[in-house]
Amino acid sequence: MSIAPQPYRPRERLLTEGPEALAETELLALILGQGVAGQRTLAVAGELIARFGSLRALLGAQPAELRAVRGVGDARAAQMAALSALLRRLQVPPLERRAAVRSSADIAAHFGPLLAAERRESFWAVLLDARHRILRRTRICEGGLTAAVIHPREAFALALREGAAAVLFVHNHPSGDVRPSAEDLALTRRLVQAGELLGIRVLDHVIVGAEGFTSLADLGNL
Repeated sequence: MSIAPQPYRPRERLLTEGPEALAETELLALILGQGVAGQRTLAVAGELIARFGSLRALLGAQPAELRAVRGVGDARAAQMAALSALLRRLQVPPLERRAAVRSSADIAAHFGPLLAAERRESFWAVLLDARHRILRRTRICEGGLTAAVIHPREAFALALREGAAAVLFVHNHPSGDVRPSAEDLALTRRLVQAGELLGIRVLDHVIVGAEGFTSLADLGNL
């Protein structure tokens, strides 16, 4: 009597049939690694996708939310957060050093995928030379953004050290709504005034989110 073959495990199926043959739970199980006592990795993967409703929502979850699922400790939460960050970065067109910025869409194309899914506001500066070519980008701060929180000293510190002639500011709206708030407009005015005193022109303040982007320069608010 012949013995029926054992079903392939996800790793073996991937190697023999290719990743396209695996379901989302199987692919996720491979990323998670070994199971925990009394629970198979496939069950943990299935619970994660069921808890968050979709793979996209799962990859946008915070580590604390992931740890709430049985079988997901600090190590696995960190793995998932790292995977999510890598996937976002793959979608980000690079800001090439010395490449000229032609429009607000150039900036939004870079920062949109990077920041649109973030749960906290993050404020960045892109430093430019006299020909509006990119020198570098830098994150100024993270959290609630107001004119009181973002001081011109911090916003322009690196621009002064790098000898930048101009700067673009970018931040995200976690709500997805990219319409500028009263605080955004007040902060922009303050930064433009500071730039005029320092001899560093503020070319734009771009707001990105799930609904797209808004350029305050395009709106005539600079």
